[in-house]
Amino acid sequence: MKSTDSRWCGLVVLLLAAHGALGDDYAEARAELVAAYQAQDYPAMLAAAKEAVTARPGYPGAGFNLALAFTLNGDPDSALATLDVLLQKGIDFGVADMQEFAAVRELDDWAGYEHRLRQLHRPVGAARVAATLDDADFIPEGVAVDATGTIYLGSIRKGVLFANHEPISDRQGHWSVFGMRFHDDGSLWFASAAVPQLENAGNDIGKTGLFRIDVKKGAITRAALLPQVAPEQVLGDLVIDGDIIYTTDSLTGAVYRYDIERDVFTELVQRGVLNSPQGLVLDESGDYLYIADYTAGLYRVRLADKVLDKLRVAEDVSDHGIDGLYRFGDRLIAIQNGIRPHRVVSFRLGDDGAAINCARVLAANLDAFDEPTLGTIHDGDFYFVANSHWNRFDRDNQLPADLSGPIVLRIGLGQD
Repeated sequence: MKSTDSRWCGLVVLLLAAHGALGDDYAEARAELVAAYQAQDYPAMLAAAKEAVTARPGYPGAGFNLALAFTLNGDPDSALATLDVLLQKGIDFGVADMQEFAAVRELDDWAGYEHRLRQLHRPVGAARVAATLDDADFIPEGVAVDATGTIYLGSIRKGVLFANHEPISDRQGHWSVFGMRFHDDGSLWFASAAVPQLENAGNDIGKTGLFRIDVKKGAITRAALLPQVAPEQVLGDLVIDGDIIYTTDSLTGAVYRYDIERDVFTELVQRGVLNSPQGLVLDESGDYLYIADYTAGLYRVRLADKVLDKLRVAEDVSDHGIDGLYRFGDRLIAIQNGIRPHRVVSFRLGDDGAAINCARVLAANLDAFDEPTLGTIHDGDFYFVANSHWNRFDRDNQLPADLSGPIVLRIGLGQD
């Protein structure tokens, strides 16, 4: 789950969108950039854009803002060179349709860039439809598959859970359903939060927790509410290791360790250290936890002493904009909906587990895609929500009438 107020609404919103709450050098540079842009002080904007790129290397948004600053300062060649760096990582901000980049499109080198841009937007992956649901405003986020192959979906909009097209529970003291995982004992745990997109959220906005449901009885058997330490909190995903659940709060930046037996939350990563933690997964040894920060990339925390390190990433790879994160052998499987085009990607880990050596796109630009979110691995296949429709909410959290119902796609992971 990305930040609940993050949308793709055009150039100015892209510039102004808040990406995390840290008061770091990047945030300061971005604030200066926005102020200069609004004042049409383009030399100052360029200086701030360069500072932002230095403060947060590899961040696609900073790269785009730098390209925009170059073109507004009459330097389309530098703008195109900056855009080309993003394109080499498979990222396109839609500059082919932006008036601000008209001068860039007049360059002789634009034709080659445009050709590679068309290549980027070709469909990738032989995904098959695993499940559908005829409910246009369901708004799915998480998906789970049990040992029998039954597919479970949770709703952001309605706060209910479905299994193979049939409801298994209504709202029982919980709210929107986010990430979900089966425990070894057969119970289903899910993260839940009261968000503005939930119907009839009432005065519960900001409340969040982990819930356990008996899927056979459709009954909630545990409600573990996170103490409300901030006005807005959203536990968006989780991973289970025996009697311990690790979960991320995408709004405060905290990562929590929940002890099922003791019914206690403790901070693994403190609030504010990360910008917007999303998906998370344990390494094979169980000694490390990988965490996807939506705006800052992939991290690894050593569970024994809570030491947090940023993963090293190959120059032609972007680890930004990751929502769901999973592991298959020595690969991390990620859903990237924070960069365009959206994709499912396989990251190859280095031998020490602290680096991403290369990446391969498994699925992108498919007809069913409309902001893919979370997934799960079952019998060597990756199941994932293809069309969450998160991006379709308007400013009043209303939805258009032409949406399709949820689609779960399935793609074989095989061997790289």
